[in-house]
Amino acid sequence: IPPSTVLIFMGDMIAGMNAEAQMSLGNFAPTTVSVGDLFAGAILPGLLLVGLYIAYILFKAVTDPQSCPATPVPPEEKAGLWKEVLFALVPPLLLIAAVLGSILGGIATPTEAASVGAVGATVLAALRWRLSFGVFSEVARRTAVITSMIFIILFGASVFAIVFRQMGGDRLVREFLTAMPGGALGAMIVVMLIMFVLGFILDTFEIIFIVLPITAPTLLILGVEPIWLGVMIGVNLQTSFLTPPFGFSLFYLRGVAPNSVSTMMIYRGAVPFVMLQIFAIALLFVFPGLVLWLPSILF
Repeated sequence: IPPSTVLIFMGDMIAGMNAEAQMSLGNFAPTTVSVGDLFAGAILPGLLLVGLYIAYILFKAVTDPQSCPATPVPPEEKAGLWKEVLFALVPPLLLIAAVLGSILGGIATPTEAASVGAVGATVLAALRWRLSFGVFSEVARRTAVITSMIFIILFGASVFAIVFRQMGGDRLVREFLTAMPGGALGAMIVVMLIMFVLGFILDTFEIIFIVLPITAPTLLILGVEPIWLGVMIGVNLQTSFLTPPFGFSLFYLRGVAPNSVSTMMIYRGAVPFVMLQIFAIALLFVFPGLVLWLPSILF
């Protein structure tokens, strides 16, 4: 769900690749693809995933109540529970709406909207008396680490792409994908499967910077809709956060879970949610309108 860092990085890459693909086909005035297009296309798929998660959790709670016990709340605290929930949810939702609305409305670029989000998050932290020099310095440090990691990956991926192309690798990939039965859809299925498998062992940004420049140009030349391609890849890469052994969400949960919850229990618990994501990918593949409808209305 926007504002997604993954979609921001893919937006610029797919825009350039789509322009090159259209020019190679003789279209010298191609339709531009922006990050806002990907954001708009990802809203319904994101809500679809959330709906599937909620439906599964409700089903699990009804059929196996012991696996989803309710949190005990003292009677004297129940009256103020909804107030606490609203106080915790409404400000972040308003901040997300401001960031996303400024992008979809054409008021701000993704970079400018990110600045709005950063300032808004800082203000919210200050209003809740959670802003201190220690917190601010830790946020700055983590931002620098993540940014440096992404640029290092980007540098290595760029070198790899240059060597790969000079050795004729892009031609081999193009011939391999164009030879797939089913044309563009067959090639799309193969690329989705490759990215899904790589998600078990590689980071999301590594897959974006290494695999996307190799496969996306051929898919775009074959006629794959660029917005649909970007959102499909984004949803596919979302599974890499849940697939062992390197799923980041699994490690985050391991860090806060009690010792009575083993790592294997976490792995087993993630399986249904991975299956739900695969089901969502299948729905988006069969019904591309789930991705393309909102961008066609907004833009």
